Amino acid sequence: MQTPLWQPGPERIAGTRITEFMKRCGKADYQTLYDWSIDDLAGFWRAVWDFTEVIGDRGELVLADPHGMPGVDWFPDARLNFAENLLRRRDDTPAIILHREDGFRRELSFRQLHAEVIQLRGAFRAAGLKPGDRVAAFIPNIPEGVICMLAVASLGGVWASASQDFGSSGVIDRFGQIEPRFLLVADAYLYKGRSYPSDAKLRDVSAGLPTVEKTIIIPYVEETPWLDVAPNSVNYRDFLNSAPADDSPFERFSFEHPLYILFSSGTTGKPKCITHGAGGTLLQHLKEHQLHTDIGPSDRFFYFSTTGWMMWNWLVSALASRATLILYDGNPFHPGPEVLWDMAAADGITVFGTGAKYIDACRNAGIEPGRTHDLSALRCICSTGSPLLPESFEYVYNSIKRDVQLASISGGTDIVSCFVLGCPILPVWTGEIQCAGLGMKVEIFDDDGRPLTGKPGELVCTAPAPSMPVRFWGDDDGSRYRSAYFEHFPGVWRHGDLVERTENGGFVISGRSDATLNPGGVRIGTAEIYGQVAQIPEVVESIVVGQDWAGDQRIILFVILNPGRELDDDLIKEIRYRIRSNTTPRHTPQMILQVDDIPRTRSGKISEIAVRNLINGRPVKNTGALANPAALELYRDIPELR
Repeated sequence: MQTPLWQPGPERIAGTRITEFMKRCGKADYQTLYDWSIDDLAGFWRAVWDFTEVIGDRGELVLADPHGMPGVDWFPDARLNFAENLLRRRDDTPAIILHREDGFRRELSFRQLHAEVIQLRGAFRAAGLKPGDRVAAFIPNIPEGVICMLAVASLGGVWASASQDFGSSGVIDRFGQIEPRFLLVADAYLYKGRSYPSDAKLRDVSAGLPTVEKTIIIPYVEETPWLDVAPNSVNYRDFLNSAPADDSPFERFSFEHPLYILFSSGTTGKPKCITHGAGGTLLQHLKEHQLHTDIGPSDRFFYFSTTGWMMWNWLVSALASRATLILYDGNPFHPGPEVLWDMAAADGITVFGTGAKYIDACRNAGIEPGRTHDLSALRCICSTGSPLLPESFEYVYNSIKRDVQLASISGGTDIVSCFVLGCPILPVWTGEIQCAGLGMKVEIFDDDGRPLTGKPGELVCTAPAPSMPVRFWGDDDGSRYRSAYFEHFPGVWRHGDLVERTENGGFVISGRSDATLNPGGVRIGTAEIYGQVAQIPEVVESIVVGQDWAGDQRIILFVILNPGRELDDDLIKEIRYRIRSNTTPRHTPQMILQVDDIPRTRSGKISEIAVRNLINGRPVKNTGALANPAALELYRDIPELR
């Protein structure tokens, strides 16, 4: 009989915030609480607002039509200010600790954070920023990003960010759609020991964003930024001090007042401008942080992310729970694979978040942080970005820490939060996400919209949630929004993940349903193949796609091998044997080819869709969304696939 990898003890369960929440709501266990949360949406979300002590005027009505999607009006009478909620703590405890790959470290207290935000708020107000104005930033993961976002949000502005390693066209494709009035950029960024100045990129971006009235350049690496590259440029420090601090009461806006514009990966076309409301983002993140991750004032919360990934937005919201944010800027393996664990030990990180591929890479590198580092403060590891392999679950408990909650989480940019995630009072089972999120009516459908049990299907949400987008920017009639999520199953949110519910009540995500393999009409999740290939020592990484062939589809597996290793017949046989033996014959690739690189999005996800389109002779749209677009050439016009 299978046993859990981790089971919280009675004392740990008793001390969690979710246990206190259950007591207040009169619920005995998680399942009872979850059932209530999806059956009584109004009662549940009202209770979350009160328990997490949202600053604002709630009003009595939670939602007018609990069954209508899209278009539900959440908390129609509520008024709040997102920044006011994140700036509620004002003592000398560190609010933000920045680590840079070159060893640079910087602290900013809650008191200092508040002071700099209200100073910058005064500068933005004096410069004419009004509610609804867009402010765009392509910057590294630095404190100024948090400060600027809070200042903009405090005035009702709308924030959009992208990581500084985006190409000029990728930045313009995103920001050009939202017509920003202000643009922020750092003078340079660091990666793998090198400094990459931003002046040339800024020149191109400025030319492509004619609506920008002022460009604010943050001195980060060089400390002497150039100001002649873009029109109306100003040094961040000079702009900060250009007007008196604005410590006036925070204006409160409607619950669905736009806060963030996030962008889809753009691998299937121009990125969608997904607009999220301040109230839904705040309330959902408070729920996920406090109830699902048990985050509070004593926590030091780290998530490895860039400013172009929604995990940055998720991380920053932990300020509303009075937690300290740990930021890291640079390559997580520079100068060595232990650098993030050095940081975790030195700063006493309690919640360590990263992508599944990072954990896989640590496992492949053979490092054992639990043996080499003091991780006594660590109580939760979060993993997202792609399915976490079962071997990596085992690795966490064998090589990082035994007594830790491993929270594999999944949701996305579309809801700036999670559909399925962890819970501190539930066990962790190998290869499984612990539970569906409270208030998230997650179901699994077949292609005809019928509920499925015991087999993979489409992840859907059959009831509204407050962090669903308020709209797509520029989508005046809502047609693109409806098409993206509600067209396949009318009135039901279709997320695009292939998922299966387990007998333990958890979930296993096999991959994106739009990248799902379909040989002979049988749906196969790519993660099932990756899980087997990852166990072959000669293989560093792989990508698997379907190729249209003879009226059907055949599976093509591309592999990156260890340096000096060539793909020969023996290795091909070994790969096929492992896949066939541990899955089904239908999972077995018809062809296995060696490549030197795999295209991936800037958040680190491998781009199966781009490769699939290439080998099927279809165009790959918006290659600027890829971190390494040159890798696409490795898949173009391959003789073996003709």
